[in-house]
Amino acid sequence: MRAGDTRCFVFPRPEVVGTAPREAGEREFTMALRHKSAQKRHRQSLKRRMINRSRKSTIKTFTKKAVAAVQTGAENATELHRKAESLIDKAAKGSTLHKNTAARKKSRLAKALNKAKAATQQA
Repeated sequence: MRAGDTRCFVFPRPEVVGTAPREAGEREFTMALRHKSAQKRHRQSLKRRMINRSRKSTIKTFTKKAVAAVQTGAENATELHRKAESLIDKAAKGSTLHKNTAARKKSRLAKALNKAKAATQQA
């Protein structure tokens, strides 16, 4: 690129939940990074962000399923609890969740499950 060159690179905007769809042909956003390494790093960070968001969403889903299963007295409650804890551990092993955050989530999940078990046994 030469000095004064106004070209910039356009990358698709990551899907954002709850936003209105864009019209075809409308540009999402522009990125005027000068160095190839910065452009690549930006592309990598967008991909990593989507992967991390997906993993966090899956953790939330399985946590809710596990609590709901215990409240309804489903047979697969322990299996869902194990799956949720496994997903949390895998996220902490990588860079998705901090290890203390993972420990807190597992603790709160166990606490919620114990509370739900106690409520169903009393009723």
